[in-house]
Amino acid sequence: MSWIDISQPLNHQIAGWPGDTRFAYKVEYSKKDTGSVNIGKITMSLHTGTHIDAPYHFDESGARVDELDVNLYIGPCQVIDVSEFQEITADLLSHFTINKSSRLLLKTALPNDPTIFPDVFPLLTIKAIDYLKDQGIKLLGVDTPSVDLPDSKQLPIHHHLHQSGIHILENVMLDHVEPGDYELSALPLAISDADGSPVRAVIRPLKGDSL
Repeated sequence: MSWIDISQPLNHQIAGWPGDTRFAYKVEYSKKDTGSVNIGKITMSLHTGTHIDAPYHFDESGARVDELDVNLYIGPCQVIDVSEFQEITADLLSHFTINKSSRLLLKTALPNDPTIFPDVFPLLTIKAIDYLKDQGIKLLGVDTPSVDLPDSKQLPIHHHLHQSGIHILENVMLDHVEPGDYELSALPLAISDADGSPVRAVIRPLKGDSL
């Protein structure tokens, strides 16, 4: 089965967090300059595009990226479609059969347009997080730039996910993905002491009882 790219492309049109370091790429040294190769340079916030949050992002004592278990970010996952709803509640999630793959991706109503930073987007309730913990979820992926609202300072959803042992993958693109069972690869870069990392997130369909 072919892999399906669910990453936001990093380019000069991508919308970053308001006030954060925007993505930029340039050829710092050209082949004409070096005589042999082109050498590019990027600057960006670690929370631009498709990325993971390390607990240190919102908790001073939390784990940094290089301290996280890479096995969290690769393996079976489930995509469910919650696009009819603006709030993701425990009752809503209870109507889906969560397949115990430990990784869940939520397809919401937010259009996958990386050039626009949305003002509002669907959120989980605290009880929904408790429900996901009970279902054995260890990694939650969302097609929104955050699990909390952009203007939130307390970040209650980030913190409750962390307290529930659920790690965070943000800004995946699922408009072109059907609900179902997949294999996920969304490995963070091994950036020492970092609070987050961009990822190249890809999935491919699983067959039968491959979970």
